[in-house]
Amino acid sequence: MTQNKPTLHPRNRHQGRYDFPSLIKAHPDLARFTITNPHGKPSIDFANPEAVRVFNRALLKAQYGIQHWDIPADYLCPPIPGRADYIHVLADLLAEDNGGQVPRGAQVRALDVGVGANCIYPLLGHSDYRWRFLGSDIDATALASAKAIVQANGLKKAITLRQQANRKHILSGLLQDDERFDLTLCNPPFHGSREEATRGSQRKWKNLGKQDPTRKLPVLNFGGQNNELWCEGGEIRFVTQLVNESVQYGERVLWFTSLVSKVSNLPGIEAALKKAGVKAQRVVEMGQGQKQSRMVAWSFQDDAMRSAWHAARGKAQA
Repeated sequence: MTQNKPTLHPRNRHQGRYDFPSLIKAHPDLARFTITNPHGKPSIDFANPEAVRVFNRALLKAQYGIQHWDIPADYLCPPIPGRADYIHVLADLLAEDNGGQVPRGAQVRALDVGVGANCIYPLLGHSDYRWRFLGSDIDATALASAKAIVQANGLKKAITLRQQANRKHILSGLLQDDERFDLTLCNPPFHGSREEATRGSQRKWKNLGKQDPTRKLPVLNFGGQNNELWCEGGEIRFVTQLVNESVQYGERVLWFTSLVSKVSNLPGIEAALKKAGVKAQRVVEMGQGQKQSRMVAWSFQDDAMRSAWHAARGKAQA
């Protein structure tokens, strides 16, 4: 089942142009990074990592009430509208088996695989739907940054963090025996090598028309550590491994999901899902400007089991 979704989700807060006066009012430091683009509209220089970081800080404060947000130098600085879209697509996925109603509140628990230093998905998911999150990562520095964000915003009850001690595993050895999750989410490493990641970023700059021989541009437009940007075998290998490891947790997780950037990887992922014996799967197309992506979701529970899951959660909330 494939659903077409070429533009931002209707519930996404980032429709239309950014309201720079409101953003600057929320975070005055943004003013010194604001420029006028060739169309005469206010913008920022997206080639400047510090400008992007301050812009994100203003967006999170103005639109999500996140008062404190920062990341270490050279860590991935996420484009927030696209990240928010993933959260809303996940909410729709849960609503499918819940009478069309998006489940909200702390009874809904999500696992963010690769939470990163920015902790962006838990922040957005809790702000929009009040879900609880467990964020996992293999990088201790990233987890320390995410922890600082969580603590600074008083979100320790809503967001917990855990290190995956075995760098060769994704889910295996991470979860406790009594843990259950309504969904997992993941933005997997896209590239198969550091060199490939660098070439990809250079192509982006060329496509954006930002290559200026007189100017030194960052190697990677939104930063990023090696494990955030690439892994051996790239996206297809990572997601396939995630599918394979998900089998052992099929009774304790309602929906497993992952972003997939390369449409050419879908056949291989769908073959892995078939081999794993999933009971349901979805592919939802997503788009933001020129960037197209998709979410792949799978469940080892049939329609009746998923409906019963939601019913049980509803009784627990009552």
